[in-house]
Amino acid sequence: MAGIKMQPDELDVDVALVEGLVAGRFPEWAGLPVRAVDSAGTDNAMFRLGEEFVVRLPRVPYAARHVEKEQRWLPVLAPHLPLAVPVPVGRAEAGEGFPLPWSVYRWLDGDDAFDAPVADLAHAAVELGRFGRALRGVDASGGPVSFRGGPVTEWEGGHLPGAVRKLGADGVVDAELAIAAWESVLRLPQWDGAPVWVHADLLPGNLLTRDGRLSAVIDFGGLGVGDPACDMMPAWSLLTADTRHLFREASGADDATWARGRGWALAWGLVTENYYRVTNPVLAEVARRTRTEALAEYASGA
Repeated sequence: MAGIKMQPDELDVDVALVEGLVAGRFPEWAGLPVRAVDSAGTDNAMFRLGEEFVVRLPRVPYAARHVEKEQRWLPVLAPHLPLAVPVPVGRAEAGEGFPLPWSVYRWLDGDDAFDAPVADLAHAAVELGRFGRALRGVDASGGPVSFRGGPVTEWEGGHLPGAVRKLGADGVVDAELAIAAWESVLRLPQWDGAPVWVHADLLPGNLLTRDGRLSAVIDFGGLGVGDPACDMMPAWSLLTADTRHLFREASGADDATWARGRGWALAWGLVTENYYRVTNPVLAEVARRTRTEALAEYASGA
């Protein structure tokens, strides 16, 4: 995949490589046409394989651990979920030609919600709320901890103030408002319930639409157990002020979880926009929208 690398240890992956990997590991699919799938994802590269399949390869070493997790847990979770999710049909271990394990999934028709925005946001709000609620209802025993399953401060790792300074210096964010909002997040009580399943990355690029309606949820690399607050982020990354309440009602989120979720939207938006402004402008645009919506609520006192 040509272009500016988003991370220093990012691997080079292209059509020729995938053709060779498929022929070596899955000879029954050798000869099927391979074509790259455009994506603003940071962890994986995807290639359409014929009409029925998609090959998903980690771009960076840390994403390799997602392969086993998705292969293990997606078949367990899928029957409980109201939206379509990826179905794994093949797995390859690290070996000759590629240093990391990789997967093949059934192809899900649709376009991501960034490239093909949701036209019916009310429907999407309810369906996403139901999706998260159903996911959280599945027995979480034995589930791995999600990288966004703890407090938002563990995820941002102290990078937020610096991101605010840089964005503020460039005139793209009200730094005083952002820091005041962040300080209010730091005062929130933390999750004290039992861990539940979370997708952890319910961003527009990981939501598929068909005919303007939400149809599927993809990319379960962040899947795991923890605090459900991170799965509230679609309220600010995708939805609008007049559809947000539909998502909250369908999700069943209590006041504390909702408040922490808005804190996630603020922190993720600020840190991600700053980090990916040059290397991934699509993701940076999603982040800008997310933190803008969250900051507007903090400013209004909502």
